[in-house]
Amino acid sequence: MIELTKIDGGVCASLGFYANGVHCGMYPDPERKDLALIMSDSVASAAGVYTRNLVKGAPIQVTQSHIKDGYASAIICNSGNANTCNVDGPADAEKMAMMVGVELKFHSYDVLVASTGVIGVPLELDPIKKAIPELVQGLEATSEGATRAAEAIMTTDTVCKQVAFSFEIDGRTCHIGGMSKGSGMVHPNMATMLAFLTTDVGIMPNLLQEALSADVEDSFNMISVDGDTSTNDMVLLLANGQSGVMIAEHGEAYDAFCEALAATTQTLAKIMAADGEGATKLITCSVAHAKTKEDARTVAKSVISSSLVKSAMFGEDPNWGRILCAIGYSGADLQVNKIGCVLKSCVGEVEVCLGGAGMNYSEEFAKSILGEDSIEICIDLNDGEFDATAWGCDLTYEYVKINGEYRS
Repeated sequence: MIELTKIDGGVCASLGFYANGVHCGMYPDPERKDLALIMSDSVASAAGVYTRNLVKGAPIQVTQSHIKDGYASAIICNSGNANTCNVDGPADAEKMAMMVGVELKFHSYDVLVASTGVIGVPLELDPIKKAIPELVQGLEATSEGATRAAEAIMTTDTVCKQVAFSFEIDGRTCHIGGMSKGSGMVHPNMATMLAFLTTDVGIMPNLLQEALSADVEDSFNMISVDGDTSTNDMVLLLANGQSGVMIAEHGEAYDAFCEALAATTQTLAKIMAADGEGATKLITCSVAHAKTKEDARTVAKSVISSSLVKSAMFGEDPNWGRILCAIGYSGADLQVNKIGCVLKSCVGEVEVCLGGAGMNYSEEFAKSILGEDSIEICIDLNDGEFDATAWGCDLTYEYVKINGEYRS
């Protein structure tokens, strides 16, 4: 285990990284930022993970092409328009990269592109082109620059999502930071989410991709808000090596980096789950003693994805039968007569199920547990040694209102 210290700075906490966010006109409100830029002042190793939806946004196609050599120097992202299902989408995404490349004097292939917002509406490039000089001129290696960038990728998000940590590898101080967006259309296999991560650790591109691909299975792929997997999901990680640490093989240094990466991504995942559209509660589902890791993940995701469980949490109804139901149809290999379930929050805990059957408990006390804004559903399968955790939120009237009016 490494010692991690939470620090300010978001994506700019890592040495050599700059960020900014401005209003370009994707949204009519001139006070709302909608164009973000992150830049490393030296070429960085780059890795990416993308949505598994077969309908993919044009920026994903372009970014996957640009990242093939394993290196990048900047990320440009607009909100308000997903640039998805548009005939000219790929060409427009390429033009975004070119505009940034010209202003920064980078090759356009060193610029990665992301977009988020409404699907199927052509992307207007003129507002972006006009805003890029201001965007570049305002780049700062500060918490303020990172916050402006994080604000600029928000859509229905209600809070700005960012985090950073410092830690040591081989006696050298290293940093990792990240920002994300995601509030609705969020489901395992990522979500309508974007996450941009930076680190001043140096790591070979193949190892960086390996670390990120493995990490998302226990972080961003373990959250769900509404069961919809978006078209534009993207997680990008840049590592520029300015800490002086260089990782070229598996070992203690690689393991330490993966631990810091997990702390960053899981923190962002929990923030996104808590900020689900219309949500009033963060729901954490922990599963213990499964036969396999995949069984543990499957059960945890099934429970936090269940509309009936989510509705019960909103109504503060300790209806544990819905939890058992979600476990039963999850597809995991388990024995129902071994299952136990405990509900927890800051006011205490109550065992509602043991051996697959109900327990005697106080409905009033159980309801008070569910009245808090952070609830944990603890499931013990009593059938192995593997565990997993997933994060979700309650399902509220406000969710329907938000999505019924999304394009209004």
